[in-house]
Amino acid sequence: MPVLARSDRWVVVAKPAGVSSVPGGGAEHDLVELLARQGLAVQPVHRLDRDVSGAILFALDRETRERFEALFRERELSKTYWALALGRVAPPDGAWKFPLLEERGFARVSALGKKSETRYRTLASLGPASELEIELVTGRLNQIRVHAAHAGHPLAGERKYARGSDDPLKAKRVALHSWRLAFRDPWTGEAFSVEAPLADDLVALRARAEHAPPSRAFNASAARSRPKSRSDARGRRPRGPGRRR
Repeated sequence: MPVLARSDRWVVVAKPAGVSSVPGGGAEHDLVELLARQGLAVQPVHRLDRDVSGAILFALDRETRERFEALFRERELSKTYWALALGRVAPPDGAWKFPLLEERGFARVSALGKKSETRYRTLASLGPASELEIELVTGRLNQIRVHAAHAGHPLAGERKYARGSDDPLKAKRVALHSWRLAFRDPWTGEAFSVEAPLADDLVALRARAEHAPPSRAFNASAARSRPKSRSDARGRRPRGPGRRR
């Protein structure tokens, strides 16, 4: 498992898609187990969806985990993602603030939900898609994926909150990558900004989108249709950064 940065108290690794962040959930392998094989006994601080790749932070002891959890609660740790959303996102820069209600591993927009905010910036228009830089202000379950789908621009490869058959790029997994983590060491105060290179399959997907013919433009209005039920959405299991600065 590639180590992107580490200290005596914490480590940031590059998570591959298809691997669970933490034990449980029926996954064959998880990062905690795989890192233990590398001699790193880690404690989870946050999670990435199984189908999402990129930078993820682990503590190496209980005290550090608690300090990082406090930074997350106080929103003093910045998380930036790369994503490929279908259609032309308008306005090109903005924020989605749909409240989200979590129910049994599924999230949906609801007036009864918790306050949620996802900030985005369009990096490029690529064929039938928009390349986005995304900053999470809050950290709800599947927040980026639900917000993008509700806005009419589901991520390429989305099968939980959109119909995979609507994806003109036929992505094998959701086009979402944890690109950058920025934080201060909770013990020393030193500032860190750690980037994870875009996964190879997403590099290929980006190139495919860039060269996709205009005739394959995505119908954003059709994307607003929801799965028939939560059980139907749960049954659709995923199959499986912007350019580095």
